[in-house]
Amino acid sequence: MADLPQPSGIERAGTTARYSDYTVHGGVVYCVEVPPSAEGDAATQTAGMLASVEQLLARAGSGKDRILLATLYLTDMADYAAVNAVWDAWVPAGTAPSRACVQVLRLADPGWKVEIVLQAARA
Repeated sequence: MADLPQPSGIERAGTTARYSDYTVHGGVVYCVEVPPSAEGDAATQTAGMLASVEQLLARAGSGKDRILLATLYLTDMADYAAVNAVWDAWVPAGTAPSRACVQVLRLADPGWKVEIVLQAARA
């Protein structure tokens, strides 16, 4: 889809009819990321998803050390420790954002075990 004129102060990238890869307003990057594949366990899906988030934030002029708030959605809280191990290794020391983790019945793809919504300060 061609880039359309945006309301003043709002920037969108990778916009489709349904979503944008990210949106920026007031110096804050907003994004949602899902696993790149429905294959693998929750730790594998989380690692792939966070690698995508890192690239997306870089394109948006931010970084994982600038995340302000993250909400993780898990389909099974039994995966909480495995997801946290991947998350803890990924987040730079001393930069952990405010974070919530919520169990949901299911995600849009039945194979997904985790999804993330986050806001990050632009550099």
